[in-house]
Amino acid sequence: MSYAISLAILALVAVLLVSDVIISAYSKDKTFDDSALIPKNKVGIVLGTSKYQKGGTINLYYQYRIDAVIELFHSGKIDFILISGDNKHQSYNEPQTIKNDLVKKGIPENKIYLDYAGFRTLDSMVRAKEIFGQESITVVSQQFHNERAVYIAEKRGVKAIGYNAKDVNLRTGFKVKLREYFARVKVFSDLLISKQPHFLGEQIEIK
Repeated sequence: MSYAISLAILALVAVLLVSDVIISAYSKDKTFDDSALIPKNKVGIVLGTSKYQKGGTINLYYQYRIDAVIELFHSGKIDFILISGDNKHQSYNEPQTIKNDLVKKGIPENKIYLDYAGFRTLDSMVRAKEIFGQESITVVSQQFHNERAVYIAEKRGVKAIGYNAKDVNLRTGFKVKLREYFARVKVFSDLLISKQPHFLGEQIEIK
């Protein structure tokens, strides 16, 4: 391996680690595992993911987010649920799928709002403010995702905290955790160029 290649690899690793440390440190004390300890917000935003894995088994990231937002709602720590996810085509609709499962679990339909254009975490955070009018939100996802979402939200003018859904074990979630390092680097490049969501649109009042 040449010196130049070795140097490039070391630089990449350094960037990955520094990005990770900055976001984790910034979000410290802003994510919570216990619904009794988390401050109340009017709206909790659930970050979408697919319900099923490629083999047809349930996606545990999905299931644990469902469980977490139900716990948060029944604890009285949020009054409304905003589901933000990907609706890339008719047969793939993360927000509607999550809504259907929440309603089946007893969450009132009139307490749920859908954001069909949450293609990325950045889109979800910016749209929570610009489209749904929220200045303060509770993000519901796994801790590693919440940390990044909180960082993005606050850099975009939204006061945010995270409620941590149960995580997936390292063996099952290895690829997701690896991608997270690169996603954290992308946070800083997006901030540098003031990256905007794919879509904005008309405002929707949550009431």
